[in-house]
Amino acid sequence: MLTIATGNKAVAAAVKEAKPSVVAAYPITPQTEIIEQIAQYVSSGEADMEYIPVESEHSAMAACIGAAVTGVRTFTATSSHGLLYMHEMLHWAAGARLPIVMANVNRALGPGWNTWAEHTDAFSQRDTGWLQVFVGTVQEAYDATLMAFRIAEDERVLLPVMVNLDGFSLSHIMQSLETVEVGDFIPPNRLPHAIDIENPMGYGPMTGPADYFRFRWDIERSMRDSRTVIQETEAAFAEQFGRKYGPTEDYRCEDADVVVVSMGTLGKEAEVAVDLLREEGVKAGSMRLRWFRPFPDLDLKGREVVVIDRDYSFGYGGVVAASIRAKTGVECYNVIAGLGGQEVTYDDIAGFVRERRIGEEHWFGVNE
Repeated sequence: MLTIATGNKAVAAAVKEAKPSVVAAYPITPQTEIIEQIAQYVSSGEADMEYIPVESEHSAMAACIGAAVTGVRTFTATSSHGLLYMHEMLHWAAGARLPIVMANVNRALGPGWNTWAEHTDAFSQRDTGWLQVFVGTVQEAYDATLMAFRIAEDERVLLPVMVNLDGFSLSHIMQSLETVEVGDFIPPNRLPHAIDIENPMGYGPMTGPADYFRFRWDIERSMRDSRTVIQETEAAFAEQFGRKYGPTEDYRCEDADVVVVSMGTLGKEAEVAVDLLREEGVKAGSMRLRWFRPFPDLDLKGREVVVIDRDYSFGYGGVVAASIRAKTGVECYNVIAGLGGQEVTYDDIAGFVRERRIGEEHWFGVNE
C-alpha cells in the first residue's frame, strides 16, 4: 500500500508487520513517535503484542532481554541519552546471543542539550556486539526494520540489530512509503538456547578465563557470518518486494575520481552535490555507508576520498574516516560536519570536494 509517513511511523509500521510478541520502551525525543504509534496499534487491536511501558531505557532493554531469552520476538526504540542509559544491557543482549531489534533515532549528546541529528550516540556503542545499519529515507527505514528481524534471528547470526535514522531530518520528515504484507519473508523465531519457562531452573552466568574468550570469539564469528546473511536477506527482499539494497548505496561512482563517503540523510544530499560537480567537470561520486557493523569492504583504491563524519572521537578524529583508513589503507579528507543538526547543504558538500586536502581534517563552520 502506498502512503505518506514520517521515518518514525515507517519504523512503527514495519514493527507491526513483523509481529513481535513483546515491545518494551521508554519515550525520548525524537524517538517517541515510534513507540506512541506502536502503543496505538496495540490499544486499537491492530497489533497483538505485549507492550510494556517501563520507567527507563535501561529497564526497556532489560525487559526485552528477559522476553527474548524465552524465544519470543522483541523490539524497542530509543535515542541519544536513552541509548547510553542502555549501555550495560546492550552488552548483555549481544553476549546472550539474543536477536533483539531496536530503532535508534540518532541525536546529539549533551551537554549542551541538543535534540537534533548526530551519529555519535550509535558509534559510542559500536563495540557492544550489535549489528548497525543506517538509513537515508522513510522507505529504507521501513525496509531495513523488516530485514533486521530476519537477519538477527538467523541462526548464523543471533545478534541484536540497531536500525539508525537521523533525528528530525528523517524521523519527522514526510515521504512516500510503500508498505508490504511480509508473508513468509520473516520466518518464525527459533532461538536454539531459549529458556523453557515450563521447566524453570537456575543458570550461572559466571565464565572463567578458560572459556570467556571463546564467547567473545563466537560473537565475532557470527558478526563475520552476518555479512552473508545480510547479503542473502537483501537479495530475498529485492526478489520479493522489488527494492534493492547493499552495504553501500553508490551514486555515479563507476568512473569517479573523487568519492564522497557519508551516512544517513547526508548521503542523499551528497548525490545532489555530485550532480552539481559533474556539471563543473569534476568526476565525483557518492558512497553512502548503510552498514557500520559489520563494517563493509570498500573499493576506494586509486580514488580521492572525502569523508563527512557526523560524529567525533575526541583526541582521535572522525569515526568513519578512521574506520576507512584502518580497513582500506586509503587516506582521505575528513570533514566534521552536521554535529547537533548543523545544516549541511549540497552546496556545502560540493565545496568540501572542491577544497579537499587529502590527509587533513576540517571542522565545518569553525574559523570560516
